[in-house]
Amino acid sequence: MGQQVVMGASLQCSFGAAPSSLIVIPKGPPVLTGGPAAATIMDYAPIANIPPFGMCSSLANPTVASATAAAMGVLTPMPCIPVIPAPWTPGSPTVLINNFPALNNTSKCFCTWGGVIQITYPGQVTTQIP
Repeated sequence: MGQQVVMGASLQCSFGAAPSSLIVIPKGPPVLTGGPAAATIMDYAPIANIPPFGMCSSLANPTVASATAAAMGVLTPMPCIPVIPAPWTPGSPTVLINNFPALNNTSKCFCTWGGVIQITYPGQVTTQIP
């Protein structure tokens, strides 16, 4: 079983240089889990829910590609601005929060620039969900 992810959970992108913290904006009556607000798979909006991860090193990111080309091929990381087109996947198959699947700590999110965003700490350790 996974753990319910809540506000303040630690996130990491495979191309990011620093961790980030999930921001949960309730889409209905807030549901609290162990204190903080519980997250759903719909908490995926760049900046609003998923802040930047410091510097990005993905060559699929146009700013990184341009800076690397200008440095004659030396990888040059640039500031991360996540571009996340789809919700977290897969989420909990049986637990709904305000009609959306709950977010568990095994879910992942994908950035357009090729990064895989994962949950390194769910923000609480007492509530388990499938």
